[in-house]
Amino acid sequence: MKESDNFFEKVYKVVRLIPHGRVTSYGAIATFLGAARSARMVGWAMNKSHNLEDVPAHRVVNRKGLLTGKHHFDGTNLMQQLLENEGIIVVDSQIQDLEKVFWNPMDELPNLK
Repeated sequence: MKESDNFFEKVYKVVRLIPHGRVTSYGAIATFLGAARSARMVGWAMNKSHNLEDVPAHRVVNRKGLLTGKHHFDGTNLMQQLLENEGIIVVDSQIQDLEKVFWNPMDELPNLK
């Protein structure tokens, strides 16, 4: 991360690293960026990222695995469809087996900070 990057740019850099078939949470990204109480700001960044095709915003969910950002995607169930296309099971707008597909940047990106 470059010190000169703004918060949204830092969020996007982390989100671009989430592997196919994995998800993370707004809070996990905020904590990784040293702003643990800024999960809502990560959500705002995700909302603003929809014109950035290289930012897989569908892989960011709330801490319980709920697709809280789904209404920001085009189409009725686009966020869910994108996740299911990656093999993630979603029932009633919630990711199943969250602990198995959860990607924590604190564990996965120790050298990026």
